[in-house]
Amino acid sequence: MEIRKARPADAEAIAAHNIALARETENMSITRETALRGVRAILDDPAKGFYLVAVHEQHVVGQLMVTYEWSDWRARSIWWLQSVYVTSARRQQGIFSRLLDRLREMADAHDVCELRLYVHRDNEEACRAYQSRGFTSLPYLMYGIDI
Repeated sequence: MEIRKARPADAEAIAAHNIALARETENMSITRETALRGVRAILDDPAKGFYLVAVHEQHVVGQLMVTYEWSDWRARSIWWLQSVYVTSARRQQGIFSRLLDRLREMADAHDVCELRLYVHRDNEEACRAYQSRGFTSLPYLMYGIDI
């Protein structure tokens, strides 16, 4: 299995995974066009972030997206993990662990001070997976406002 940064040719697979992820985790429907536009925006503009993908036999079977936050308190970057997904047939096979291990190597090389992610509190399977890889619950509440 290859773990690498996503390429433009991976956009369709990543978008399909994002559609499945939205449905599985939040019972939300997103269109193929919206998902593809969102994926391509990241792939076309590295300042927004990047995807890491796990590729097996030329198929993307796992992914995670990273976006950046600057911490003025630490004078270093925080990398946010988003759109974490492993195809259902490939779960429980260490793919997320391999993606995370590669991401940690990259973060260390870029002097990143922390990896963060958010997860829906009812997604118990994801919570267990993240905790088993060393993530801990932070003392923050997340708020949002639609614009």
